[in-house]
Amino acid sequence: MANPRIFSIHGEGLKFNTRADIEPHLIVLQGMTDVEEVHFGGNTLGVEASEALAETLSGLTSLKAGRMIAWIPKALAAICNSLKNNTSLVELDLSDNAFGGRSADPIVPFLIENRTFRVLKLNNNGLGPTGGAIIANALIASAKLNKAEGKFSNLRTIICGRNRLQDDSAPLFAEAFAAHGGLVEVKMPQNGIRMDGIASLAVGLASNPNLESLDLQDNCAKGSGTRALAKALPSWPGLKTLNLSECLLGGRAGIALAIALSRGSNPKLETLKLQLGELDYRSLSILAKAIHDHGSELTVLEINANRADPEDQCILDIKAALAAHGHEDALDELDEMEVYEEEEESEEEEKGAEEEEEEEEEKEPQIKDDKEADELADLLAKTSINPSS
Repeated sequence: MANPRIFSIHGEGLKFNTRADIEPHLIVLQGMTDVEEVHFGGNTLGVEASEALAETLSGLTSLKAGRMIAWIPKALAAICNSLKNNTSLVELDLSDNAFGGRSADPIVPFLIENRTFRVLKLNNNGLGPTGGAIIANALIASAKLNKAEGKFSNLRTIICGRNRLQDDSAPLFAEAFAAHGGLVEVKMPQNGIRMDGIASLAVGLASNPNLESLDLQDNCAKGSGTRALAKALPSWPGLKTLNLSECLLGGRAGIALAIALSRGSNPKLETLKLQLGELDYRSLSILAKAIHDHGSELTVLEINANRADPEDQCILDIKAALAAHGHEDALDELDEMEVYEEEEESEEEEKGAEEEEEEEEEKEPQIKDDKEADELADLLAKTSINPSS
């Protein structure tokens, strides 16, 4: 028996050009007085059919989720305008709809005026930096309206991956994240964001103390971005999932990240993904200590394609640390580990480190190298893990 709360013709490959084309389905939808979810993905709608659907959606007071794929701009506007005053809507999912940056404008009125929805999913939309800026500015405007009215933001989840956002829109997203302040989940993988952009995002996300899940996979955090994330980690005591795989964290900056984890600010961490991060025995040894001391909840650990042999002491220590918590199976495969070459690492990171130091001198007093070196040496001296401890 069909669920009376879900209407779906997802993936049927239907084409609705006119109001008459879509009307039979709208009649069914109008008869579902308790419908909460409407799914039209995998079909093609023209402007007239979309306007008819928008009229129907505007009358669905129990609607909580809508998934709409492949609208042209006018159709997208019709849909979003019909939903902007819907106070029961929880989630807007426009993922896999290649409307591109120039067609992001139709979403703006919804993002600004509907301040009750909690989940925004814009994955694989081809937004680019221009479209990303449009979306981020709309979220900023929404947050300002909340503040002017003395209200807290309801926005809890933002998923905006595979959109080629790059660094240009990252500062605006950072401002939006900080302005909303109550985010629990943020996913922005595969956006071509580099160090400066990641650093901006980290600063903005640090204003969200309830953050539980952060996914920045397949961007480039190397150097300043990694250090900014390390600095932000204490801001998220409830963090459960951290995905920084394929972010080229860097050997030297990776140490800062590992040290931050070793301080125990994220005791609820369950999933940690650091594949292809250019991490070596120094950061991995500290990570082992961090897991041993504070990783009792860690059940998924991915560190493949970093710079250590699977039989190196640092890896054995990580395995022992996981075993101490009864999580022997937490560690993923290590079949693509690389050889650590100190000279190569120095050539790759020296320039970035120098630039970062110059920037830090301009912004704030720099932490002395001796202090960081002493802390690193102290941690490394304590990283031999006893399996029975």
